[in-house]
Amino acid sequence: MAKMHAITVAHPGGPELLQFTEVESPEAGPGELLVQTRAAGVNFLEIHQRSGEYAVDYPFTPGTEGAGVVLEVGAGVEGFEPGDVVTTSEGVRTYAERFVVPAECAVHVPEGIPHDVAAAIPLQGLSAHYLANSAANPREGETVVIHAGAGGVGLLLTQVLVARGVRVLTTASTEEKRELSLAAGATEALDYDDFADRARELTDGRGVAVVYDSVGARTFDASLASLRTRGELVLFGAASGPVPPFDLQRLFVGGSLSIIRPGLVHYLLSPEERAWRYGEIFDAIADGTLDFRIGARFPLAEAGYAHEQLESRATTGKVILEP
Repeated sequence: MAKMHAITVAHPGGPELLQFTEVESPEAGPGELLVQTRAAGVNFLEIHQRSGEYAVDYPFTPGTEGAGVVLEVGAGVEGFEPGDVVTTSEGVRTYAERFVVPAECAVHVPEGIPHDVAAAIPLQGLSAHYLANSAANPREGETVVIHAGAGGVGLLLTQVLVARGVRVLTTASTEEKRELSLAAGATEALDYDDFADRARELTDGRGVAVVYDSVGARTFDASLASLRTRGELVLFGAASGPVPPFDLQRLFVGGSLSIIRPGLVHYLLSPEERAWRYGEIFDAIADGTLDFRIGARFPLAEAGYAHEQLESRATTGKVILEP
């Protein structure tokens, strides 16, 4: 068997457990592609898995997101050949020099898109797309709040909604991050401590149509308090911890509010849906309305440090690993 380097984790714990080791290279099975990794995305999903918050089988190689060059095409695969450049959010063990992905979950990367942007597109780009178009659908002239406005999804979602004519308010923890958020098109970049009051002030007391909340426990109550009558809370992450159980009667008291807890996997249910979302993202990059910010890049061997930086909120935009 051919050998390669990959990140492995022996048991749940801290980022120091991410070890750069030599392992056997995977092969493309029926319906699969074997991809030479150009870049792999780093996401909170892998942090939750590494820490033991999400159950995985150990030893474990993290990663579902990556971009690279097709090396092998498995039996029964059509539409791909060695040398094609592809990207995916649905790969297997992408923190490695090579990874496998079901061919139906990979898409061709158009010419002109560099490998780092190709690796940044799947999870954050597709998330911004389904959040704007499916989990909620704010209209032109409406006002929304996006938490973590300088994060990868926050920056992209801001651009998508602003292009539609939606007024975007964001939150961010530092002045530098607030400046990044404003540069992406936010009307106001707020501090977390008083964002609910400011959101009310900026909407003449009515509240906002939608709050996009990836922070979770820390912001949940104030997010509800920010909403207008019949407003929507899109809770798509828990960076500060999961939201505790709460009384659903609060939704009535707040003005017939709605909450959804979506995840990307449920918004890629068919080849047609996948092609629609990727296609609109690629088009937006091509016409200049969407800019992907690579906030930090690390060698594959430094995956543990990349996790430390992401967990500590030291990064903005997308974090990637490069073999």
